[in-house]
Amino acid sequence: MTFRCLGRRVIKANFRGGAIRSDGGLVLLRQLDRRLGLSKAVAQALNDPRAPNRITHALQDLVAQRL
Repeated sequence: MTFRCLGRRVIKANFRGGAIRSDGGLVLLRQLDRRLGLSKAVAQALNDPRAPNRITHALQDLVAQRL
């Protein structure tokens, strides 16, 4: 796909993708977090004011998701 020129520059796009990954190394980061226990330590240090009987997702899971 070719777009209009931008000055002397030609803009082209292709959608072949090649050897790309959508996880961006997230599997490695998850393993590192599990080994170091970072999300667990952060979750233990935080105060969780939520009602225990209404919790669906553990605080540690929410912290890990943000990491």
